[in-house]
Amino acid sequence: MGQEITDSHFNPEDFRIFAQRLQRETELLCQWLEDGIFPPGGDVGGFELEAWLVDEEARPAPVIEPYLQRLDDPLVVPELATFNMELNASPNALTGSALSNMARELEQTWRRCNGVAGELDARLAMIGILPTVEPAHLCLENMSPLHRYHALNEQVLRMRGGKPLELDIMAGRDRLHLHHDDVMMESAATSFQIHLKVDVNQGGRYYNASKLLSAPMVAASANSPYLFGRDLWDETRIPLFEQAVEVGGSEEDQRVTFGIRYIENSIGEYFQANLQRYPVLLPRLMDEPEETLPHLRLHNGTIWRWNRPLIGFNDKIEPHLRIEHRVVPSGPSVVDSIANAAFYFGAVTTLARQETPPEKRLPYDRARENFYQAARLGLEAPAFWLDGKSGELSELCLEVLIPQAREGLLSLGIDREEVGHWLGIMEARIASGRNGAAWQRAWVERHGRDMQGLTQAYLERQESGVPVHEWGI
Repeated sequence: MGQEITDSHFNPEDFRIFAQRLQRETELLCQWLEDGIFPPGGDVGGFELEAWLVDEEARPAPVIEPYLQRLDDPLVVPELATFNMELNASPNALTGSALSNMARELEQTWRRCNGVAGELDARLAMIGILPTVEPAHLCLENMSPLHRYHALNEQVLRMRGGKPLELDIMAGRDRLHLHHDDVMMESAATSFQIHLKVDVNQGGRYYNASKLLSAPMVAASANSPYLFGRDLWDETRIPLFEQAVEVGGSEEDQRVTFGIRYIENSIGEYFQANLQRYPVLLPRLMDEPEETLPHLRLHNGTIWRWNRPLIGFNDKIEPHLRIEHRVVPSGPSVVDSIANAAFYFGAVTTLARQETPPEKRLPYDRARENFYQAARLGLEAPAFWLDGKSGELSELCLEVLIPQAREGLLSLGIDREEVGHWLGIMEARIASGRNGAAWQRAWVERHGRDMQGLTQAYLERQESGVPVHEWGI
């Protein structure tokens, strides 16, 4: 979905030709995997941070076009709404002081981006769901002018037979039920998407391990309890995004999903599932060489699994594989974001390299149940774990996963002081139970359900640079 298109309208012939090219490119990729043409290597990390532009009243500020013109940075790009943006990081080999290097780059980028926002009487916010966003903000007038987003809206509505999108979030502290005429509800959910380049021969193991980790990651990082003034899930962004582009049909072809099973042998199974289970959404026909898999990559970009393998190419047109871990919300701070990444990099490395694959020790349905329980209840959620163990997610993180993350980061070659610093932030957050969702609720409990006041207090603390478990209320 990061690729722009020249038009938002398509005809049946576009869909037919795109489907043919997609099939050929999928077959080509599977042949590459069988023949072993991917260069060896991995252990390179990166991320994408989605953020909000807000005005002086802490409400969405739809000024992305003049903002990006002033900023003039190719690594900062528009998102679905004119009050959202995405900041992209440079890839880092996961060794030495890589984590602090990531934090330094993000802090510098954030400071510069915030300065430019100030020139437009705006500021930046990194938060999963902005408490002040209202349904009226999520309108086509605030949709990015890029063709790909208008095409997305057209095609989702076409697949729904023109029916409005329905948002129904139940089993939270409150319930929210409404209908919306377009896909703009998606823009209310912003993420911190962690990328890990892996050796393709281990791609299935890392993908499965990422699914196992999704529950503890979303519980530890939850930062989206409020939507339209309702107190919902700890990470309301999960059901919001899943329902915001709901196309109908069965669970097997939902565009935003946890998925239906683990990878059994090769990561090629994932791309075959894309071909077989998901109708083409954006049939943009491209003249790029088939060997760069342009149609396969675009199609993959219109299927938002919470863990998504990505195929990329270097300057020599050599392919590589990345795992995109999409479960983590934006915010609450730069240091919290890098601590989240450190926890993921370390824990997924340990799990993916265990002699007995952990996915053989936890049924898939249990991993899926863990994920939605974690999104709903956060660190207090009950969870099943390997070999029949169970308990609260906070206990699992502190007693099992933090030590495994430490082991994994050290095995990658991350400096011991780095490991202690970044995992120390995670450990303190989990032990205190004070993630972003918990802080927001604590503030509301003391000050009342004032979404503007909550957002302004949140932004003041975010700009202090300290991790969320140290924030006062």
